[in-house]
Amino acid sequence: MAGPLTLTLAALAFPDIDPVIVEIGPLAIRWYGLGYVAGILFAWWYSRRIVATPRLWAGGVPAVKPLDIDDFLLWAALGVVAGGRIGYVLFYDLGSYLSDPAAILAVWSGGMSFHGGLVGVILAMVLFARKRGIDVWSLFDTIAAGVPVGLGLVRLANFVNSELWGRETDMPWGVVFPNGGPEPRHPSQLYEAGLEGLVLFAVLAVLVWKAGMLKRPGFVGGAFIAGYGLSRIFVEFFRLPDAQIGYLAGGWLTMGMVLSLPMVAAGLWAMATARAASPMR
Repeated sequence: MAGPLTLTLAALAFPDIDPVIVEIGPLAIRWYGLGYVAGILFAWWYSRRIVATPRLWAGGVPAVKPLDIDDFLLWAALGVVAGGRIGYVLFYDLGSYLSDPAAILAVWSGGMSFHGGLVGVILAMVLFARKRGIDVWSLFDTIAAGVPVGLGLVRLANFVNSELWGRETDMPWGVVFPNGGPEPRHPSQLYEAGLEGLVLFAVLAVLVWKAGMLKRPGFVGGAFIAGYGLSRIFVEFFRLPDAQIGYLAGGWLTMGMVLSLPMVAAGLWAMATARAASPMR
């Protein structure tokens, strides 16, 4: 077994990238925040492109209009931020925030949960779809197709921030993080960026543009949910869990796995029950 010195020599150097892009007085623009903004804007642009392509939809008539995508942008942003923050508070550090409730509002200090953000966006979609008379599954499919890009960007920002790093490793691509001790660790943020971002986006693109799965409402959204859940469970075997929670059930199960298992089941159910849509008239 390699010792600490050998491990360190085999590690990759952590890149010297400032988490803050630019500071203007008290305002600081960070890669992390930019990742969220860029991800939301990409999902908006990509969704508009999807609904502007009639051949992708049953009967050649999109179930969602470009104007609906424009109007949903604010709803999505609020769902991501509010859901992500509330989810982090409830799932990962409730005790700390109960002792200092005012800290819940300090979103600029970090602490967002994907699972909470997902619940927030789903709730926003259900309310918006009912208000507009849109099929909620078709809206979910349309939005979900572009979400992986934002996930990948935020995971890259996690890497730049030197946070959410992985367990110790003797692999040649191990990284010595500035705040992670002297031992090389799995760059689990990059694993997630690759799986949740690049790979999942490619899979969904094939389903949308090649397989015509928007004609079966719920299939693309289900593939996104199941795909994310499987990717997250896999990476959790390499990612170090949050210190305040640690490992569950004998030292191998993590909160990320617990929250992702129902996602896999729900996604597979959505895919299995998706039926061909009737052409819009």
